[in-house]
Amino acid sequence: MFAQNKTTASAFEQDSIVFKKTMEKALSFFREKQLDSFKKYTTLSTNYSRQPKDLQEVHFYLATYYKYTEKPDSAYYHYHQSKNLLLQVKDSINAGRRWYNIALLLLNQNNILASEIAYISALKNLEKTTLHTIKHHIYNNLGLISKERNELKEALKYFDLSLHELTKDSIKNIALEIGVINNKGLLYQHFNQHQKAISYFKQGLAFDSVKNKYPRQYALLLENLAASNFLLQKKENVLQQYNEVLAIRQRLKDYSGLCTTHINISDYYKNLNQTKEALYHANEALQYAKQTHNNKRWLESLVKLSGLTTGDKSKQYLEEYITLNDSLFQNERQLKNQFAKIRYETDKKEKENTVLKTENEKKQAEIVYHKQQKTIGWLLFLLSLLLFGVGVLFYFSRRRKLLYQAQLERIQAREHERKQIAKSLHDEVAGDLRLLHRKLEKSNLVEEAQKLHAVKENVRNLSHQLSSVSFDKVSFKNQIINLVSDYFDFNFKIKVNGLQKHDWSVINNSIKRLLYLSTRESIQNCKKHAKASKMIIDFSVHKKYVHLGIADDGIGFDTNISKKGIGLQNLQERIEELNGTLTITSEIGKGTKTDIQIPLNGWTNKNTFS
Repeated sequence: MFAQNKTTASAFEQDSIVFKKTMEKALSFFREKQLDSFKKYTTLSTNYSRQPKDLQEVHFYLATYYKYTEKPDSAYYHYHQSKNLLLQVKDSINAGRRWYNIALLLLNQNNILASEIAYISALKNLEKTTLHTIKHHIYNNLGLISKERNELKEALKYFDLSLHELTKDSIKNIALEIGVINNKGLLYQHFNQHQKAISYFKQGLAFDSVKNKYPRQYALLLENLAASNFLLQKKENVLQQYNEVLAIRQRLKDYSGLCTTHINISDYYKNLNQTKEALYHANEALQYAKQTHNNKRWLESLVKLSGLTTGDKSKQYLEEYITLNDSLFQNERQLKNQFAKIRYETDKKEKENTVLKTENEKKQAEIVYHKQQKTIGWLLFLLSLLLFGVGVLFYFSRRRKLLYQAQLERIQAREHERKQIAKSLHDEVAGDLRLLHRKLEKSNLVEEAQKLHAVKENVRNLSHQLSSVSFDKVSFKNQIINLVSDYFDFNFKIKVNGLQKHDWSVINNSIKRLLYLSTRESIQNCKKHAKASKMIIDFSVHKKYVHLGIADDGIGFDTNISKKGIGLQNLQERIEELNGTLTITSEIGKGTKTDIQIPLNGWTNKNTFS
């Protein structure tokens, strides 16, 4: 199976290479204007086109061939196929280009409505692109269509949009801009508003060096200016302007333009009743019309010649006009029928494809629906598991918090007991010993009195150690400050960080008491044994725990040898009661670092002594 897939992939790649080479060969023949060879290689490449984007390119080349060989029905078909394949691969920009090609074909066949629809479809695909020149042509042609419909305002709107697209282009195209200005002039000329038309023709002629840089556009503007002046009976410079246009077009070999100019000059002489000159230019127009296959000017020339001549000659021109007009009408009707047939078959095929697509989409939707239902079922199952898991976690979390709270309450009760014992030792036992000590002194039993005094001091110290720290009257911050002040001197400096940053009133008293006792024990040990000159105490409250870090610059000790004294053992027991951790790190000559971490929610951690 793997070998078969590999062979298929290899064949696909080979076809792709042959396709590209064949299309490149076809394009080279097109550049050389060898259209038959261009079509031959384009058709040949169909055998190697495996992807929609390749096949659309074949259709585009064939459409180009039929356009140049004046077979608009076939060109239309292939443009349409190319456009549909481009939409299939979601290439909306090139699909917009094909709509533009289709619109031009339809416009040349005088199918105004279909052309307008195609242009609007092209705009929908190209609206957000930077193809400003193509959008200029679309708006310009929509303006010409509106002119044919005698819609002045609509045409002006499109011409203005056409000019606006040209301003967006990074490369300024003066020739195209002059063309739109000329079209605006022709629009007003069409509505017999010749003064307005003349203002636009003059605007175009006012461009810098227009005669030398853009002779074709200059000739067009000058001829239209002369025509409007002629229609306004302002004939002073009209013939001179027509002759200038004639000379430019002869130099440019613009035979189609020469046909129009000769017709205009013929009209000028006819208006002056100079029949001989009018007849000469009408004949010249006819010859150029035949040469360029300009059927519109051909018919117009025959009508003018028929009106300028008499007798059999006039009749001959009229008969030629009727024959040509009938022939053109038949050809146009036949072409339109062929065009309509192609459009019908294309639309029919599209509708069939749409039905198939709809049915396929319906089936796909059903498949997706069943998949969604299955997915929803799994999601509900997973959600149930998740909720169950959350419930279990909540139960154990709640249980842990309750156990921790009970533990805090037991510690609080034990602290209360210690406080009562300390009070009894201080008030009762120490008081009795003090009275007995005084009696021994009065009885001159000095040695016994001194021994009893030592016992009394031990009882007092024990009562102080057992006494519980209270934060009701003196806040935790002040208790720590007072503690540090008691031990602070010039040779033993203590720095406290983080004490002022936190709200200690929200921390449980048992935790604060443990922090206080830990701080006191660490200071006392450092003072007695470490020979330190500086100690740093860091307090920090986090989301789940409270941290106390204490570091000194004392002599340090080997943690593997030294054993914890009773004070540290008692401290560790207190920390373990609150599920906290105690970590002591020390090396000889490098000081000692103590880290104590107390959870806020009872999460158990491992105690460390290293």
